[in-house]
Amino acid sequence: MSRPIAITLGDPAGIGPEVVLKTLLANPLPRHPWVLVGALWSLQRSAEALGLAMPNVDKIEAFSQVASAVSILEPAHLAIPTDFCFGQVQAACGDLAVRSIERAAYACLATEAAAMVTAPINKEAIHAAGYVDDIGHQEILARIAGVNRTATMLMTPGLKVVHLSTHKSLAQAVNYVRYDTVLDKLQLMHDTLTRWGMQRPRIALAALNPHGGEGGLLGAEEIEQLMPAVAEAVVLGINVTGPVPADSVFNRAINGEFDVVLALYHDQGHIAIKVHNFHQSTTATLGVPFVRTSVDHGTAFDIAGRGVADPTGLLAAIEAAEAIVDGRLA
Repeated sequence: MSRPIAITLGDPAGIGPEVVLKTLLANPLPRHPWVLVGALWSLQRSAEALGLAMPNVDKIEAFSQVASAVSILEPAHLAIPTDFCFGQVQAACGDLAVRSIERAAYACLATEAAAMVTAPINKEAIHAAGYVDDIGHQEILARIAGVNRTATMLMTPGLKVVHLSTHKSLAQAVNYVRYDTVLDKLQLMHDTLTRWGMQRPRIALAALNPHGGEGGLLGAEEIEQLMPAVAEAVVLGINVTGPVPADSVFNRAINGEFDVVLALYHDQGHIAIKVHNFHQSTTATLGVPFVRTSVDHGTAFDIAGRGVADPTGLLAAIEAAEAIVDGRLA
């Protein structure tokens, strides 16, 4: 039996358990074994709320015990909170979500799992649980793996985008557009995608200013920071083009000219991905020594427990993880 994919259930008060349940019911025979990491009660509560039959899953204590297509491993024996309620920030749920991520990540580091796929967590809940330095998944995984160079890659059919920075204000993000940060991110993209089986990945660097700065008339970042970074990256053997005006680079990538685009701030890349194909968009973490993909949506507390969450993104994230593990990333 091949190594399993670890799938965390996310915050129990959000839609994570619901989309996992729906994905499980629709795909009883996955390509790789699935190990659901989280509390069994969170899956049961979602099944009750949705009026669905709880599927049969093997309860295991360690990844080495995997013997069927779908198992569940609880990271800790935590009882259901007495005040549990869908759609509300609860410290106990935040604690369970982080413990589940940690358990799956350690399994990947130990090569007990081939990859991990994560359902959404709530930042307020994990902070309420005492994880004050963990902004989200990427920070948790970097802490566990002991790395300080990570990046988010958004993927949707026909388009992949890595972000130079994500959770920064626009003013901070512009100040972050420097020769060294851009070159470092290009190197990280090249190294990770090559390790994932993509031969000589074609990278496009998006410009920061309108029309690529118009020779400095609309901003000097292209001339002073981006062009030198691209020139040095080419010397290092990285197949990168740019800076390419942001109003055309994503369309050129969709048409097959580039494998991946390096966007320079959060919304520059996120808008392109979500307009192109929001429901099938997923994320992958670059820079950690294992494969991690995720849905590209949040906990959706406003619809949690109502049975209307769309599981398309989770299935896409699982398929993306399997493609990377199998060397099929295109």
